[in-house]
Amino acid sequence: PAGKAARAPEQTFEEIKYLKRLIESNTKVRVKLEDGEEVSGVIEYYDHSFIRLTRVGEANLFIYKHDIKYLIEEG
Repeated sequence: PAGKAARAPEQTFEEIKYLKRLIESNTKVRVKLEDGEEVSGVIEYYDHSFIRLTRVGEANLFIYKHDIKYLIEEG
């Protein structure tokens, strides 16, 4: 109806595009978790509920997305 605000889409797929770009470019990221811990590495895989963070010299991690506060590119 005219004048009625459109409802935002449920999913924009921007997260998927961003994660794919990080994987393809092998970009190192720093992940800040909800509990304050920070870990760094390269995202090797993801699905709807977690990411796999590959780290050099340390154990690789599977991190649930709901535990991530934010992530930033390191370079």
